[in-house]
Formats: sequence, structure tokens, C-alpha cells
Amino acid sequence: MEFRVLGPMEVRDADGAPVDVGGPRQRTVLARLLVAGGRVVSVDALIEDVYGDAPPVSALATVQSYVSHLRRAIEPDRPARGRPRVLVGRPPGYTLVAENVDAARFTDLVERAEFLPPGQALAAVEQALALWRGSPYEEFWDAPWALTEVSRLRELRLVAVERRAQALLDLGRPQAVIADLEGETAADPLRERLWYLLALALYRTGRQADALAVLRRAGNTLAAHLGVRPGPTLRALEDDILRQVESLGPVPPRVVLEPVEASTPQRAMPEPAERAVLGRDRP
Repeated sequence: MEFRVLGPMEVRDADGAPVDVGGPRQRTVLARLLVAGGRVVSVDALIEDVYGDAPPVSALATVQSYVSHLRRAIEPDRPARGRPRVLVGRPPGYTLVAENVDAARFTDLVERAEFLPPGQALAAVEQALALWRGSPYEEFWDAPWALTEVSRLRELRLVAVERRAQALLDLGRPQAVIADLEGETAADPLRERLWYLLALALYRTGRQADALAVLRRAGNTLAAHLGVRPGPTLRALEDDILRQVESLGPVPPRVVLEPVEASTPQRAMPEPAERAVLGRDRP
């Protein structure tokens, strides 16, 4: 089974077909176990997360029935009295032993990319970002038990975006970075690393004035929202761009247009013809 949480929660079987995991409360039980990442979630915590502060008298029996239905859905080949291998009962509750979870795959790819050379790092983060289908745990994003994990995944996605941009810059492809980072800085205008990479990419495409304008916009944004100046990294980049220091990397050479010399000799202009004077004969 494949569990997908980087968007609306989905479960897919080995053939890629969707698996019906029940209604909202049963889906909440599954999502809560997925958020736990293999740790045990107590029955009391499941009841509170499903029903809030006012659980019905039948809450325990109902949650147990949800677990039973989920087991049938995600372990269809398990014998009737066979021991569960995926949704396992462990005092004081349950744990989900799932090997194929997109969030876990995503995390591993992004973390490994930090130590890979640029070409391999680019492949890893692009594979990781391709797993995203929307907001993580989309239908549960504001549930108290999901907030920490949703925030972690969103932060890690920004790290992946930044590592992708850095890898492209290291590979000499700054133009491929610009459009993506313009969208990301608009969505997360307080993240200085995104502004830094965008300004650097613009500079390396020969757009020094645009790079400086981006850094000014970053400074204005930080001042307006947080009342602070840009950090030392952004200030140092602005100074380096103004001085065009070599450490910023290659910049496309300026094209100087030379006057084109004539490829064929010019024809001599004919001598002006002697003008006739009206009313007089030539001598």
C-alpha cells in the first residue's frame, strides 16, 4: 500500500488503484496514525482527536470499529484471524507500520540532496517536489494534532526549492531559476534565502539592475512586515553586486556591436554632368 499525504490524503494499492478508507472520522484515525510516523498513539488520544472535548459514550467502541475497518481496507489479503502487520495494536493504543509514505520519501530525498553534487542534488529535489499535490494533510491541516507535521513539511518544501535553485546555479543555469523563485518570494516574502537566490540568479544572467531592485524590494518587505533590516547575507550580496566581485560567479559577457564593413567595394560616383544653360548653344 502507498500512503499519500502531500495533498489530499490517499491510499493506493499495489496497482495504483485508490483504496476506500471510509468517512471523515475513520480517515481522521488513519491520518492521526500517519502523522505519528510509526509511534504509538494511545486510544485516549485517538478519541480526543476524533471527537474533541465531548466524546460520546460509545467513542471507544466506535474507534475500535474504525480500526477494524481500516485494517480490512489496507490489508485485504490478511487472513480473517491473521495478525495485523500494518495497523498494529500496541499498548496503550495503535501504530501504523507503513513503509511507503510519500512524506517519508520526500523527507529522505531532500535531506540526502544536501550532501550530493549539483547534478545529483537537482535530480533528488526535483523527484521530491514532484510528490507534492497540494497542501500536506489537506483536509486536516488545521487540526491541533497535525499542525506540527504540516509546518515541518511546508518548511522542508521550501528547503527543497532553495536546494533546487542552488543546484541550478551551480550547474550554470541561472535562467531556469528566476521564474520559480519569483513565485516563491511572492508566496513567502519573509524568507531571505529565496530573495538571495533570486537576486543572484538575476545577476548571473547579466541583469544587475534587476538584482539590486529585488534586494531593495526584499528590504522594504522585511521593514514593512517585521520592522527589521535585511540580514547580513542580503546586505553583503547587495554590496558584492554593486562592486561586481568575482566570487558571485560568471556573468554573461556584454555584446558589443562593431560597425559592419562593406563587403564589396563601393562604386565610384559618376562625375557630375555638365549642365546645359538654357537659351545658349554649346560653343
